[in-house]
Amino acid sequence: MAVTSMANSSIRDFKKFNQISAATSGGPFACSYLIVAGGGGTGLGAEGSRGGGGGGGGFRTNAGASGGGAVTEPALRLLSKGTYSVIVGAGGGTNTAGSDSVFDTIVSDGGGGGGNASYGGGGAAATNGGSGGGAGFNGSSSGRQGVGGQGFDGATTQISGFGGGGGGSGANGSGSNGGAGVSSNISGSSVTYSAGGSSGGNAAGAANTGNGASANNGTSVYVGGSGIVIIRLPLAAIVSFSGGVTQTSAVVGANRVYTVTATSTTGETVTIS
Repeated sequence: MAVTSMANSSIRDFKKFNQISAATSGGPFACSYLIVAGGGGTGLGAEGSRGGGGGGGGFRTNAGASGGGAVTEPALRLLSKGTYSVIVGAGGGTNTAGSDSVFDTIVSDGGGGGGNASYGGGGAAATNGGSGGGAGFNGSSSGRQGVGGQGFDGATTQISGFGGGGGGSGANGSGSNGGAGVSSNISGSSVTYSAGGSSGGNAAGAANTGNGASANNGTSVYVGGSGIVIIRLPLAAIVSFSGGVTQTSAVVGANRVYTVTATSTTGETVTIS
């Protein structure tokens, strides 16, 4: 027997289902992101005095406040079909800024490198970055500047042989201490990124934190922490990455969170189809 009629409630449900399906499967998709650059490396110590700490990598997000005291960045909507650049920056070595991290057209600048210590002045200076590197003890420069909307400045200190701490995404370096990082829960749990390295901590920055390295009073090289790119998209988005991308994904509520921890070249991509 042919069906010749349908209850009004059934018709409403059918229309509602079609409207929801169209809205969730075709895009454009609201995208939340966290882009953290590589942290800066340390300066070298000399004659019992310490180099400067590395600056934290630039910290940008639209899922909370960005680094440098900035407000949340604008919302981002991605087309239902599109390919976008994705790069995870490496940490910097001696006196060297970390490498930039990128998603689409959004760039976070690598953290500044710490300056060398030198009793006679001179020696390699600290460098600018997402957050600035700290000056080495009696070095050739003051602490360097961070980038607005990404991080803070490194410190200069001449106390008891210590250099300055690197700037962090959440605060300037202070004395020999590195500046604080900023926390984000975009991944579903709270993690702090892009802290500045200290002068005297003797440690590399942890991988995928964007933390600056901490300096010592010798010639050991401490490298800044590598960066990270985190992208949060609705479950309806179909996402694929190029072959050189190392990433994991997890469902968080109505979204899937993609955490990119490494890229093998500067030409890697993520595609929504």
